Order: sequence, then C-alpha cells, then structure tokens
Amino acid sequence: MQVTAIGTVAVTIVLLGSFLYVRAAFAHLGNDVFSQIEISTYMEPAATTAQENDTRAALARDPRILSVTFVPKREGLRQLKARMKGQVDTSLLTENPLPDKFRVRVRDAQLVPAVAKSIEKMPHVQNVEYGQQVVQRLLQLATLARRVGIAVIVLFVLVAGIIISNTIRLTVFARRREISIMQLVGATNMYIRMPFICEGLLAGLAGAALAVGVLAIARASLVPKIALALPWLQVNAVSVDLSSLVLQLLAVGALVGVVASWIAVGRYLRT
Repeated sequence: MQVTAIGTVAVTIVLLGSFLYVRAAFAHLGNDVFSQIEISTYMEPAATTAQENDTRAALARDPRILSVTFVPKREGLRQLKARMKGQVDTSLLTENPLPDKFRVRVRDAQLVPAVAKSIEKMPHVQNVEYGQQVVQRLLQLATLARRVGIAVIVLFVLVAGIIISNTIRLTVFARRREISIMQLVGATNMYIRMPFICEGLLAGLAGAALAVGVLAIARASLVPKIALALPWLQVNAVSVDLSSLVLQLLAVGALVGVVASWIAVGRYLRT
C-alpha cells in the first residue's frame, strides 16, 4: 500500500514540479519582457525648460514610477538616425521636428495603462505612447497564464489527494479488526487517526523527496540540451529559486498525505 501511495505522490509531484519550474522560467522571461516596457512621454513643442523640470519632478514623486529619463529632442534625433541606419535622409530637415520626451518605466507592468493615463493628463504633455495594443495583449496573456497555472496546480493536488486517500482507505480497511478493538477499549477517534496520519505524512514526504530527486536528474540532463537546441530561448539565463521550489514540493507532498489520511480515516470512523 505504501509503495502505491509513495509512487502516486512521486508521479504527481514530478508533474507538479515540472509545471512549476516551467511556469517560473516563463515568468522570469516574461518579467524581462515587461521590464523593457517604457512610456514615452512627449512634451509640447512650446514647453519651457522650467515646465519640463516640473513634469520631471511630478513623475519622480509618483511611487508607481521606477525611473524617469529625459531625452532632449537633439538626442532623440540622433537616436532616430542611429535606428534608421541611413534609410531616411535627414539632411533635408531644416529643423528638428521631434519634441523633448521622458522615458518612464513603472515598477509593475500591470500599472502601465493607469500610469500612462495619469501622465497624459499632466500639463504641457502632448501625448504618451507605450505600444498600447501589444502591452494589453501581453498583460492579458500573463493573466490567463496565471489563472491556468493555478487551475492546473489545484488539479494536480486534488488528483494526488484522491489517490492517496483511496490508498489509505485500503490500509484502514485492512486494519479494521485492530481499529475495532481500539474502539472497544475506548480509544478516541484522534488516537486512532494519528498512526494513519503519520503514515500519510511519511508517504507524502517520501514521494515528494523521490520526485525532487527525479526532477533534479531531469533538470541536469535536459536543460543543457534545450539550451543547445533552442539558443534563442536563453534557458541558461533563467533564474529559478530551486531551494524554494524544493521546499514547496515537500510541503505539498506532506500536506496532501496528511489531509488525504485525515479524510480517509474520518470516513471510515463515521461508517
């Protein structure tokens, strides 16, 4: 029975751990993308230096904003020429058509639309741009990924709990004679429960530890191959807190074992 329970927990934790690792890796890559989002704040052409300084000070006071970089129109034109690489002949320009602007980065990508609206209402600001459609789609995709992730995690835990609960029920049924004797001599339900709960706890921990070992071997062998096959994915640059992940998996294994045992024994005692 215990081998079945440990194996069930191990398989479930392997699936759960793989999912959590991939989710953390994509979250890391997603954060890198989100950290590149900038709100370009274009000032009115007639804005004076004092007015631009006031705007800079107002932006700096906003706690949602991480950094503010001023780009004068001369520097803006130079950067434009560098980006275009000679595709546009700027020698025909009689004057610089670009306005001064601020490059604004926010602390949380979810706040980009709200911060952009606030900036747009500031005096002497002509308009703001931050790739509205792309940012909205990225944020929607991130929200969807989070919800799907939570649903998958709950599903894995439920499946593991149900299988372990059934395994413990078989153990309880095999020991029904001992349980009956304990009830006859006045043992409380908690006293009867404790051995099975400890059994479930150990089974959960053993299964989770086995799964962590399998995942560590799989990571050591697969990640270099994936990095070699998909260099654009930058797998080696992905930073995942492995110690935290291992603790989470062990905690999930132990919790599932305890809860499943509690439910299985409780259902037997109520019959």
